[in-house]
Amino acid sequence: MILAFDTYYYERSAKTVCLTFRQWTDEKPAQVFSEVKDIPDDYEPGAFYKRELPCIVSLLRQVPLDDIEAIIIDGFVVLDDAGKPGLGAHLFEYLQQKIPVIGVAKSNFAPIHQLKRAALRGDSQRPLYVTAIGTSVDDAAENIRMMYGKYRIPELLKLLDQQTRR
Repeated sequence: MILAFDTYYYERSAKTVCLTFRQWTDEKPAQVFSEVKDIPDDYEPGAFYKRELPCIVSLLRQVPLDDIEAIIIDGFVVLDDAGKPGLGAHLFEYLQQKIPVIGVAKSNFAPIHQLKRAALRGDSQRPLYVTAIGTSVDDAAENIRMMYGKYRIPELLKLLDQQTRR
């Protein structure tokens, strides 16, 4: 099973959604989990994980973690080529380094060059930026490229974004 997480922020709360799917090429999710959680802390520049990780961890408690191939997050796994941990790396540590985490970002994060891959999909000339831990970044980028959908954003990740905003 593959899990994909995203969180949408309101003034004092956040809605986190997790889609599960079996294959990278699946058109539809197997299950959808969601949770709204109060977030007492404001955003701290350079420490985004402090805000989002508790939301993901809380929702993870509802999701069966048997036979998980990977977890996709909206954002970066590492923040530079020295491996400074981002949200994905902190999630990987929380999971005791047992489940690979793949970060998919829509915008480029300049300090990352070697540990990031640009993944072009469909006819788009704007790539998605993929980082990973616990798996090869090249394999992770290829998995994101082959996800279902003919546009830049894979259909399941587009659905995930829509679900968080509802």
